[in-house]
Amino acid sequence: QALLVESGGGLVQAGDSLRLSCAASGRTFSRYIMGWFRQDPGKEREFVAAIWDGSSTRYSDSVKGRFTISRDNAKNTVYLQMNSLKPEDTALYYCAVGLGGNYYNYRQYDYWGQGTQVTVSS
Repeated sequence: QALLVESGGGLVQAGDSLRLSCAASGRTFSRYIMGWFRQDPGKEREFVAAIWDGSSTRYSDSVKGRFTISRDNAKNTVYLQMNSLKPEDTALYYCAVGLGGNYYNYRQYDYWGQGTQVTVSS
């Protein structure tokens, strides 16, 4: 059974940085797409970033230029470096792993972590 565990969330001020990590276990995900999503209460889960096994990346327009996704296949881990954080980045952040499909659609992902809270104060 695959298990994803996120860490690195917290309470920061606008303009600060955070680095989220997601460690995967139970199987090797080197050939999977690994992604980050976020969700506010009452809203649908929102795509943030995705990375393929060849290290190609995609970002939502709202985080492009501020966030960087990376992965270490040897450690089965995906990271999200978040710089210049804004109050609107406040959400529960999830990592996810999937085999393909529309990378920006959360329904295309097969495995999910439990989420890590990011709160940005103004």
